[in-house]
Amino acid sequence: MLELRDINAGYGRVQVLRDLSLSVQAGEILCLLGRNGAGKTTLMKTIMGLVPATSGQVTLEGADITQLPAYQVPKRGIGYIPQGRRLFGEMTVSENLQIGLMTRGKGAATLDHVLDMFPLLRDRLDQPAETLSGGEQQMLATARALCLEPKVLLLDEPTEGLQPSMIALIRDAVVALKKKNVAIILVEQRVDAVLAVADTIVFVKNGQNARTVTPQELRADKDLLHQYVGV
Repeated sequence: MLELRDINAGYGRVQVLRDLSLSVQAGEILCLLGRNGAGKTTLMKTIMGLVPATSGQVTLEGADITQLPAYQVPKRGIGYIPQGRRLFGEMTVSENLQIGLMTRGKGAATLDHVLDMFPLLRDRLDQPAETLSGGEQQMLATARALCLEPKVLLLDEPTEGLQPSMIALIRDAVVALKKKNVAIILVEQRVDAVLAVADTIVFVKNGQNARTVTPQELRADKDLLHQYVGV
């Protein structure tokens, strides 16, 4: 589905990703773990075209998207929920969702389906996004990405700062998307959340794929967390 081969990327003269390779298949949840600054967010931004790859290749269903401008990547079916949500705060919930729908020409049926997943947003459609609680904003950011009907969904620490009930809601949404054959890349610091949903875990260290394991392997060898995450 989505594959990265020998990706190098960074910011100016500062190289962050170094020959990083990984792949995620339809209906698979791949979780990225690593210390702060390891390159996890840069990896997401490189997939989305927000950070240009200096070499290597990103392919989606076999098609090379490495050099696509950032505004074209969502049109290919890749949804992105960045850390910090990045909503249009002064716009209403409805207007934020309409932006998601317009990206790939989706309509009322898609919107109804998304609102069924997050029914609380139905009662907030006319409310400015900046007035929502943190958990509600995360729901809106997730819902906006789902309005693309994505083939691939990238989530960067979606449960950060959320109360347990909101974490459960986001987790259930991710699992539901997996069942619909969406390929998911999840950056998450909460190891319990990773183990609950992951099919594959990639440890990122110094901008490289340091190790790929299954949840079962991580449960059996907790020293991996000390080695690659520091907890």
